[in-house]
Amino acid sequence: MPRFDHAALLAWFRANRREMPWRRRPAPYPVWISEIMLQQTQVATVRPYFDRFLRRFPTVRALARAEEDEVLRAWEGLGYYARARHLRQAARKVVANHGGRLPRDAAGLAALPGIGPYTAAAIASICFGERVPVVDGNVARVCARLWLLEDDFRQAAPRASLADALQPALDATESAGDLNQAMMELGALVCRPRRPECGACPLVAACRARRRGCQADYPRRTAAPRVPERQAVAVVVRRGAAWLMVRRPGDGLLGGLWELPGGGRQADEPPAQAARRGVREQTGLEIEAEEAVEATLRHAFSHFTLVLQVIQARRNGGRLKAGGGAPARWVAPADIRRLPVATAHRKILARLGLV
Repeated sequence: MPRFDHAALLAWFRANRREMPWRRRPAPYPVWISEIMLQQTQVATVRPYFDRFLRRFPTVRALARAEEDEVLRAWEGLGYYARARHLRQAARKVVANHGGRLPRDAAGLAALPGIGPYTAAAIASICFGERVPVVDGNVARVCARLWLLEDDFRQAAPRASLADALQPALDATESAGDLNQAMMELGALVCRPRRPECGACPLVAACRARRRGCQADYPRRTAAPRVPERQAVAVVVRRGAAWLMVRRPGDGLLGGLWELPGGGRQADEPPAQAARRGVREQTGLEIEAEEAVEATLRHAFSHFTLVLQVIQARRNGGRLKAGGGAPARWVAPADIRRLPVATAHRKILARLGLV
């Protein structure tokens, strides 16, 4: 694979880099938090969350001491909640096994929960100067256009091959962290997915896609499957001034978050029937569900769209389950505001005036 002018790229980066709170002081802990938050999430979305999270948990030890609900509540709205759970788990391991200091190399970092090859390489190169390549979507796009690479870099094997190809450039520089950030920044600001600003690119002279006028064709992608829909119900049950809530299991989608009871609808199952079944299975209570649906809410996840029908109901017997499965309890509005609640369900609660 051809080389590129990494000196020109570094000069461009130092003149054009964006100001970001985690770049002001590239210490391991804030860089780690930022890299986890930036997974599948845009910079503009991350900025306010990052500042609030660092105020709430300013050190690794503070994060390790926190209860899981505290961390999930601080993360609420960013999505991909396993990231927050893994952050807390990793912080506890760092305190227990590393004296409260993050490992200084990519291999040690990758042994922590929630830190994969990309994140480990980013932290190790930016904070500790380790010469290890970082390959994210921005880097893959820049390289695919530079060299007309035909691989689908959403797959692990092509990403690993690209990292190997970038290694000589990292070995030849004294600024591995800056070079990795420069490649990512070039993809974010100049070599964008649509309408790249080739005239502003420090690598334009070497870009094969630019010479052929086929920038829009790279990187290559296999056809994405159609995003399916999943039908579910959320049941609003009140007892005095409290509302019935259930907590999702700790692992899996939205693990550890609170929501209204109900759950998925089976094929051709009427919403009221799904509501009765779901509440019984999750809480042990029997309900009388109104046939009229109060509202329908659509919420997009990465691999499916949730179509959530909201049903008002009243308790009609049964006893609240104790322990086991998903915990269920009656929650006052003031307590609901403090709980980590799934985004779709918080929207429902907001319509009810509870948050």
